[in-house]
Amino acid sequence: MSRPAVPPLPGRRRRESAVLTGIAMASVLGLTAACSTPSPGPTAVSDTVSVDADELQATFEDAAAALEIPGAFMLLRSPEGEVIGSYGTARSDEALPPRADHHLRVGSNTKTWTGTVILQLAQEGVLDLDDPISAYRPDVPNGEDITIEQLLSMRSGLYNYTLDRGLNRAMDADPERVWDPEELLAISWEYPPSFAPGEGWEYSNTNTVLLGLVAEQLEGKPLERIFADRLFAPLGLSDSLLPARSSNQVPEPYAHGYMFGSNVLTMGTPPALPERMQDQARSGAIDPVDQTFANPSWGWAAGGGISTAHDLADWVEALTEGRLLDEEFQRLRMESPQSTGGDHPGSALYGLAIAKFGELYGHTGELPGYNSFMGHDPDRDVTLVVWANLAPTPDGRDPATTIARTLVESIYPADD
Repeated sequence: MSRPAVPPLPGRRRRESAVLTGIAMASVLGLTAACSTPSPGPTAVSDTVSVDADELQATFEDAAAALEIPGAFMLLRSPEGEVIGSYGTARSDEALPPRADHHLRVGSNTKTWTGTVILQLAQEGVLDLDDPISAYRPDVPNGEDITIEQLLSMRSGLYNYTLDRGLNRAMDADPERVWDPEELLAISWEYPPSFAPGEGWEYSNTNTVLLGLVAEQLEGKPLERIFADRLFAPLGLSDSLLPARSSNQVPEPYAHGYMFGSNVLTMGTPPALPERMQDQARSGAIDPVDQTFANPSWGWAAGGGISTAHDLADWVEALTEGRLLDEEFQRLRMESPQSTGGDHPGSALYGLAIAKFGELYGHTGELPGYNSFMGHDPDRDVTLVVWANLAPTPDGRDPATTIARTLVESIYPADD
């Protein structure tokens, strides 16, 4: 569950992790609530890009080393070929270089899966994007006035359940707890909406959990099977899945995911540890907690997915090139990203379960232990995927999106 420029979309954050943190696109997951605020992208780029593989790998390694994370992985595709970067280790107790086939939890990148299924159902006439959510869920606050489209674009005003301290305490007390989507919605309904439908923007995992339930209601089968049938099988994404909510396992081979502190301790914005603990983390006086087998069911449709770098690259290319939608709905989606309210002219945009960072369309995801970024530039045929196996950093940064931002600035130098 589930930054750009890469950073998170504004507001998302937290608790993608849920601290998802992230999307805001940068943490788009939102989980932790997982959503973060997007960061500015390059202001101007040439019609083509020229990538020096050695220089890019050095930039990647320097950026990862500066964040003091266990491991990170980079995959860049361009017309000049594929560049891969591997830093550190996928597991803290052994030297295991991160690889393209290592599975990881991808947080809010899962939202693009859920959103694509909803758009397919709209394309097929099974639902309409202007339908009120009350047509499917009569219990939703303001549900008569909240449309499916507003849920997709984070403009419903519904409270993000991952911001709830009680949820975060429960996740710390029992990381393997299996959460039912109805429990998550019940938490959200305890809080008043943040704004009237359509009158603001706020990253909220509640929106995507609702959409996951709508998909299951209309399809008559579990969301994990819907994803497999509609998305993964047609695209040949054999290493991507939404695990059953009861499962806390990750397929082999996989990268472990780590986090310093706890969900409650990292509920701030940014999700930084207290200064004393930051110093202890940097000095090695405290070790990060292994979050690999924490059950991600609290993120579910909004951030529970698992994938690999290669599958994420294939997915984000299909997402932006329209391989799963017809021309009308693909155009609607690609034209949908709008300002999330940030005051920086280069802030990330967000639309129908898709974000735009500079020249790249995609998403980000973060949940305890993992942070990932995926983006594709369809005009220049450039794809970038970055993941890191510690999230957030002790000082509250999303490492993969931070690294991705640095790489984007290298790939797309601003014109003089």
